[in-house]
Amino acid sequence: MAETASNPPLRVALEREGALLRLTLARPKANICDAEMIGALQAALDAHRDTPALRGVLLDAEGPHFSFGASVEEHLADRCAGMLGALHALILALAGCRVPVLVAVRGQCLGGGLEIALAGGPIFAAPNAQFGQPEIRLGVFAPAASCLLPWRVSALAAEDLLCSGRSIGAETALAIGLVHALADDPAAAALAYFDEHLAPRSAAALAHALEAVRAPRLAALRDDLARVERQYLQRLMTTRDANEGLDAFLAKRAPAWEHR
Repeated sequence: MAETASNPPLRVALEREGALLRLTLARPKANICDAEMIGALQAALDAHRDTPALRGVLLDAEGPHFSFGASVEEHLADRCAGMLGALHALILALAGCRVPVLVAVRGQCLGGGLEIALAGGPIFAAPNAQFGQPEIRLGVFAPAASCLLPWRVSALAAEDLLCSGRSIGAETALAIGLVHALADDPAAAALAYFDEHLAPRSAAALAHALEAVRAPRLAALRDDLARVERQYLQRLMTTRDANEGLDAFLAKRAPAWEHR
């Protein structure tokens, strides 16, 4: 299916007799996490938050790739405040979900797409999966990933991904703790995990277990997201190179850095 503005950005389904909420990014091949996609994800989480027997969420994607990332146009200086606010609200909703959020990744999982995946729980990846935060190549940085990557990997590994902009393969991602498991069919692996480990549990017990283990991190995440959002909007976006990098990407030319 080609990506067009008329395609609904997200498929939403209650499966396993209402025990599983399945959210499928549905604009392949890029599955860009733009304002419409972010809004659809937030609306789906809000609509099903109080489903009584819910024991899990599966976040996956149509097509060969999970997501190429956020909309570069929405990162421009006159639009990025709204985009960041909506994305960070979604990050908090995923990180604070009262049931585990399982993520299934094929192909590219980059930028804002990886930030959304990081806000969930275990990531199940296909052997061909690639993970990266390429924002630095555009003269900017990844605010949410700056807060979320250290939940998953070491500080040095987080700095490597954030400062190099490089992508890593699934086996490397597994080795550093970014990925939970590898599977040829990551969605099937995530469903098998759900059926074995989550479906037999009490929804009430799961909610309390997650609240207990996440409370300190969620409080820190709220503060950290607010801090990096201020840094991005009030400091980074006043630099010449941030605007040059975004403009150069959209113009399909090499950026000319002036280091200011």
